[in-house]
Amino acid sequence: MKQLKNRNRKAKIVATLGPACETKEIIEKLFLTGVDVFRLNFSHGSHEDHKAKVKILRELEKKHSRFICILGDLQGPKFRVGKFINIKESLKTGQEFTFDLNKADGTNKRVYLSHKEIYQSISKGQRLLVNDGKIRLIVKSKAKDKIVCKVTAGGEISNNKGLNIPDTKLKLKIITSKDKLDLALAIKLDVDWIALSFIQTTQDLIEAKKLIPSKFKVMVKVEKPSAMDELADITSNSDGIMVARGDLGVETNPEDVPIHQRTMVAECRKQGKPCIVATQMLESMIDSPTPTRAEASDVATAIFQGVDAVMLSAESAAGQYPQESVQMMDKIIKRVEADDKYKNNLTNYNLSHTKNTAEAIARAAFNVAEIIDSNCLVTFSKSGRSIVRVSRMRPDVTLVGLTSDIKVARQNALTWGTLMDVVDDVSTSTEMVDRACRVVKKFNIVPAGSQIIITAGVPFGRVGSTNLMRIATIIKDNKLT
Repeated sequence: MKQLKNRNRKAKIVATLGPACETKEIIEKLFLTGVDVFRLNFSHGSHEDHKAKVKILRELEKKHSRFICILGDLQGPKFRVGKFINIKESLKTGQEFTFDLNKADGTNKRVYLSHKEIYQSISKGQRLLVNDGKIRLIVKSKAKDKIVCKVTAGGEISNNKGLNIPDTKLKLKIITSKDKLDLALAIKLDVDWIALSFIQTTQDLIEAKKLIPSKFKVMVKVEKPSAMDELADITSNSDGIMVARGDLGVETNPEDVPIHQRTMVAECRKQGKPCIVATQMLESMIDSPTPTRAEASDVATAIFQGVDAVMLSAESAAGQYPQESVQMMDKIIKRVEADDKYKNNLTNYNLSHTKNTAEAIARAAFNVAEIIDSNCLVTFSKSGRSIVRVSRMRPDVTLVGLTSDIKVARQNALTWGTLMDVVDDVSTSTEMVDRACRVVKKFNIVPAGSQIIITAGVPFGRVGSTNLMRIATIIKDNKLT
């Protein structure tokens, strides 16, 4: 079994799998180049495709002795127009255009729109956006079976293009019939995180979570402006947030997206929830071996803000340079994290603190690491919560998370700055120190003679019992402490 070296960076890389990375050889290259989390996009690909990719990932996990996190991303209630007689049509600014329930192929005057909830909720004066906002319309009138609009920005409309309704809070089933089939597959494949699309309210999230077994972590993709109104509650009721700038960028003003991103990252830092920034991060690398300077700055900005992970979408799923995209993202992250301004900026967040023993131990471990100049902090955790609690403080040390639960190890491969490993349950403090030191030596994290800090809970193995901190010294022989 090969032992993969430590990544030597804190922020993690998420890569979307797709046609550009179908084979084990290419997926392995992406993993070795730096991918920590692989995303299965259930909007595309067959169930057989997803099964094959999960099998490859679990084989790589064993081969390289490094836990891989898999994120299953549900499509959600994505709206699309119907088909056209001529496949595509040109809409002119100022003309009238109708969406209706007539299943006949569309023309340059009308098209089928199957989503009945839109007809029920939309009002005169509200906007409809087609093809990522390239075509814009405003509602003139509506009936039970049709919506008559004026085109305010014309362009080409074609079969099955996406539709956004930014001004309308719709009464939706957040988990669609397609999502239920995809969710059943994700559960069967035992992915680690489930991403929910188009969450509008906290209640949407609560209802959706009823269908997801508790052992899976739930990632909310913030794509609707209405979700920003309840961001604190949505974050509190989720396990993580994805800044999904694609649809969010269509439904809000472009100048608002950076503000929303910063707000979401800050809220996640405050509550101690992982945050991913996604969409168009290195978009030009779909067709080019190098990014634009603006794209490099975009990735760097997210890292400076302290996100847990940055994500590749089409760059890795369908682009010509998937490995180069991962390599570039890895380089940008390392360059930013080596900058003193990055380290100073991470300490300037308003972190909320709960008054309990586990929180006190996490904060104390951070302070002790600074005082004794320790470069390694090891956290034992049954549930993974203590690992996230330490990570959110963004200490300038290598974080090692140890657990006896392989699911927890995989899920926290997403967590900022954390190297995960699985160990047997411990029953004494001597075993705890021994296991911690052996893992640190296995990954060659610090040289012999270095001090490491270890936190755990007594009684050992009980969830939520973190109340113990030890300092140990790594030595060369088999007697590790």
